[in-house]
Amino acid sequence: MEDRQQNPYPGVNTMSEEFTSEILSGNTSFLKLHFQTHAEAGNQTPIIKFILLGFGDLPELQILLFPLFLVIYFVTMSGNILIVVLIVANQHLHTPMYFFLGNLSCLEIGYTSTILPRMLASLLTGDRTISVSGCIMQFNWFSSLVAVECALLAVMSYDRYLAICKPLHYAMQMNVSLCLQMASLSWISGFLASTVTTSLLAQFTFCGPNEIDHFFCDFTPLIKLCCSDTSQMELVTFILSSIFTLPTFLLTVTSYISIIASILRIPSTTKRQKAFSTCSSHLILVTIFYGTLMIVYMLPDRATVGNLNKVFSVFYTVLTPMVNPLIYSLRNKEVKRALRKALVKCVPFPQKSVKANSIC
Repeated sequence: MEDRQQNPYPGVNTMSEEFTSEILSGNTSFLKLHFQTHAEAGNQTPIIKFILLGFGDLPELQILLFPLFLVIYFVTMSGNILIVVLIVANQHLHTPMYFFLGNLSCLEIGYTSTILPRMLASLLTGDRTISVSGCIMQFNWFSSLVAVECALLAVMSYDRYLAICKPLHYAMQMNVSLCLQMASLSWISGFLASTVTTSLLAQFTFCGPNEIDHFFCDFTPLIKLCCSDTSQMELVTFILSSIFTLPTFLLTVTSYISIIASILRIPSTTKRQKAFSTCSSHLILVTIFYGTLMIVYMLPDRATVGNLNKVFSVFYTVLTPMVNPLIYSLRNKEVKRALRKALVKCVPFPQKSVKANSIC
């Protein structure tokens, strides 16, 4: 009893290697047992499940949202999978720009699958409950992929900076080794930061009410339900966010300031438009992602802006993964050319033999 009083936040000060490995392996049964053990040790009534309130109790709204999000999920998955397949299959797309785009599409597939299937099931069945361990795991995957996306967008902006501002040095600097290193660093750093945060969060016990006024498990709603003081936890999370996401944001902004300045100095209007078209797709995606993300986390924490927070959260969690393939396929000539070639190989034509045209 004395030890518990002297150290009321044991999870903030210590993190076992065993627990971290279980987080990485996705062992939710270990998480559940851990929560129950800590709840009993702290003499708290444990919360086994959370209730995701989502978008409210209006039946008319639920009927409208289910087909809408189902279509978005289908478009997102099919679009991003198509981009990955085109990049892998087409030799002309084996360049640094499309290598990073393929990584981004893979990320978007996992990103949207972390949130939308659970939301669709809730809208269809009306069951809004989610286990504490399941909620923690959803937050872990969501936050990891957000951090990875911030890093990948920064890497892609740097790639465009070299291509436009230093075209003579581009081929030499953006070699295969550097591309692999930057992509690997993006994935590793994103998951490392999130795993540390999730491991610390899972040390806390959760007490009533068990309602989360959101459509997925985010950091702020979870922190509100913790029984103990979370000030140290929030400080650690802030430091990790500053280390892993602030530099990538600054690199993205700096790269595009340099790119726009270089484009404006081009005397020819035609060349200026051509240069801007090579990075406009990425700039649109970055603006949507960072714009909505900053609005969500900078809005005051009040009940009056709760619904507005959900609306903007939909943009960076649901719409951005869908917009990514649409922007790059509709605005990029090389992707459209690769798609046309793939369709020509797959679609049978009467003037050719049946055997040759029936195989895609």
